[in-house]
Amino acid sequence: MDWKIDWESLGLDGWVNDPIAVQAFGLAAVAFSAWFSLLIIRRIIVAGIRHFVARSETKWDDRLVKARFFIRVALLAPAMVTRAGIVLVPGLDESFVTLITRLASAAIFLLIALSVSAALNATNEIYSGLERYRSRPIKGYVQLLKLIIGGVVAVLIVATLFDKSPLIFLSGLGAMTAVLLLVFRDTILSLVASVQLTSNDLIRVGDWIEMPDFNADGDVVDIALHTVSVQNWDKTITTIPTHKFIEGSFKNWRAMGESGGRRIKRSLFVDMGSIRFLTPEEIDRFGKFALLRDYIANKREELAAFNTTDGRDPSINADIRRLTNVGTFRGYIYEYLRNHPVIHQDMTLIVRQLAPSANGLPIEIYCFTNITDWSTYETTQSDIVDHLLAVAADFGLRLFQNPSGADVVQLAAKGD
Repeated sequence: MDWKIDWESLGLDGWVNDPIAVQAFGLAAVAFSAWFSLLIIRRIIVAGIRHFVARSETKWDDRLVKARFFIRVALLAPAMVTRAGIVLVPGLDESFVTLITRLASAAIFLLIALSVSAALNATNEIYSGLERYRSRPIKGYVQLLKLIIGGVVAVLIVATLFDKSPLIFLSGLGAMTAVLLLVFRDTILSLVASVQLTSNDLIRVGDWIEMPDFNADGDVVDIALHTVSVQNWDKTITTIPTHKFIEGSFKNWRAMGESGGRRIKRSLFVDMGSIRFLTPEEIDRFGKFALLRDYIANKREELAAFNTTDGRDPSINADIRRLTNVGTFRGYIYEYLRNHPVIHQDMTLIVRQLAPSANGLPIEIYCFTNITDWSTYETTQSDIVDHLLAVAADFGLRLFQNPSGADVVQLAAKGD
């Protein structure tokens, strides 16, 4: 049976024999096929995938939809249809066909790169959503991989448009190595820094860091290939080049949080003119303090044993040991901290004298709280210092401070 169409009987013999009309019809058919393929894929296949994703219990497919992975893959269809269909249109100029074919091929390479980039973005979000990996981001590696893919695709697109082998362009890159190293200097440094930061676990998202060179003091909120973003306590964002964490120094407070203790290091400056020996009545009074009862009893035994050795005259202060108000105050502070519910008893606890200075005798408190929360820590530290500042007068001690306006007025009034 002859299936040849009788164009003459249909009255279309003149149209069929018109090359321009045939070319126009062929181009329209290719354009319609490309549009129809995109319509079918987006309205049926992609819509079906989205419907399935919305009903599924897994989360990774939601990330792919959010990253527009399926839409970018769908755009490959019209590019591939155009590339395959343009060569079937009869009578087209060869140079025009070659141009459209190269442009379609370049578009395919570009869309493949965009699809892979979307998949990488989704992978990064899926990885970041896992609790055990949240502190070890891979965003820097993802960005590096996207740069490599972008570079490879750029070479392929240029090679396709100029109909040259990609090896020709790659061989020319050798001569441009110095220029590339200069252009991508920060990227290379950041890559090395990212590897070192990650492999040595120097910094994680959520760490509290201090970097005075960049006025950064707050939580790390993002670690990328080129930058690390820190949200300061005043809610501003400081962006620091990644390689600066290797070139310079910074303080990471993570170990403090993991240890379960946070240090208190404060000094009370005692006016040395108020330091003296305690009287027997004062010793008896302090011996009734709940926190000093054992301290006074132990000191009495210790001093009695020392002062009764041969050759010592109890009437000479230089020959014997006696309790002082500042020493008893130190003992009180130690016992106060030792019995405080918020002080970490398994970590260092010291109450010591520092070298006297023009500001008096420093009594330093060195201990750790068993809480690391900033606001609670500051409240506890303030409560402790408040109490010690107020109780110092009970030991006959004056705390030193530089003269203020009120002091000058009082001295002037006494002078009158």
